[in-house]
Amino acid sequence: MSEATLRSAAEGIAADLGIGVHAVVGDFHEDLDGIPDLGEARLVAFLGSTIGNLVPHQRRRFLTELRTVFDASDGFLLATDLVKDAGRLVAAYDDARGVTAEFNRNLLHVLNRELDADFAPERFAHVAAWDPDEQWIEMRLRATEAMSVRLSAIDMTVEFAAGEEIRTEISAKFTPERVRSELADAGLEVMGHWTDPDGDYLLTLARPALTGWSRH
Repeated sequence: MSEATLRSAAEGIAADLGIGVHAVVGDFHEDLDGIPDLGEARLVAFLGSTIGNLVPHQRRRFLTELRTVFDASDGFLLATDLVKDAGRLVAAYDDARGVTAEFNRNLLHVLNRELDADFAPERFAHVAAWDPDEQWIEMRLRATEAMSVRLSAIDMTVEFAAGEEIRTEISAKFTPERVRSELADAGLEVMGHWTDPDGDYLLTLARPALTGWSRH
């Protein structure tokens, strides 16, 4: 997230709710120790299903690192998207209006801008596929023809064969049992959970487990 967006959101929340907001610009893989400790119980909210964009070992690392900065009185509110019909999921990530396709191809525009690359985004087809074993949606970009792409800023040339794919994102889906298990493996115990009426989305409240866990 951009610093300007974060600052604007923090100022808006502070003004609307009349509370103090301390915004930290950082990477949640590296900067968890930047979470303020004011001597009172804290609640860390990780919303928007962002955790679903991490592969299992990244999720374990994040949750374990978070556990190490928690005090016994702290809490963790986690949002996850639940497993549902595969056809419905694929349709959501490959919508008829092409919104997600353009979002996916935007990666190539970013590479062009940041790495002085010469990707032609229109020469890549958007692909969304459900992986039933991993229980996640994979988004990919598939080369519609053979091509050579130059990334000048890093002195790299990449050759693509027709049909070759770039995996751009995963979006993991969960069951309540899987959420509980992954939290437990990181030393966090579930205190409560809530779903919407259709059972599509899950909010889980956890706290540090007081016994039976050590970092490893």
